Amino acid sequence: MTMAFCGHCMASTPLTVIAPCSYHDGLGHWVGQIKYQAQFSVIDVLVDALVQRILYLEYLGFIQLPQVLIAVPLHNKRLRQRGFNQAWLIAQALSKRLDIPLVDNMLFRVRETRPQAGLSGKLRRKNLKGAFELSSEFCWQRVALIDDVVTTGTTVDEIASLLQRQHTQVQVWCLARAEAPESR
Repeated sequence: MTMAFCGHCMASTPLTVIAPCSYHDGLGHWVGQIKYQAQFSVIDVLVDALVQRILYLEYLGFIQLPQVLIAVPLHNKRLRQRGFNQAWLIAQALSKRLDIPLVDNMLFRVRETRPQAGLSGKLRRKNLKGAFELSSEFCWQRVALIDDVVTTGTTVDEIASLLQRQHTQVQVWCLARAEAPESR
């Protein structure tokens, strides 16, 4: 029997994070191009790789597809500055390819925070504490939380804790996973 998690991980009930590849194995440059240079042409290729990974894991029985997709939201001020939310663009592409609705009016970033890049794990947790709110009308049992990259997992953990209080099963789908050096 194949298990989704090792015994150590099962004891801590980790989030399921699905990514087609590693941030450190050449993909980091392209994820950065999306986020910081507004180079959207690479999104389709990376989303295709993510879709293949998702469908393969579903085929193996490791995951069940969610009812809805939710993009990690930006604070309104950062959204105005950047002009786009890369997580939303990725979620929109996934929604079209997998025919899963994208819900973008249920999760909100209510507190402006410093960018997470360059912060330690402890500072990331402090930075994001209370940064997100969930609509009282939220009613789904299975969601996929969409982001461009997962590094320490602080952002998705903070959001997942809100969703899990609603008894919602959370998967995290991202273009790349930035593993700790000892985990690669």
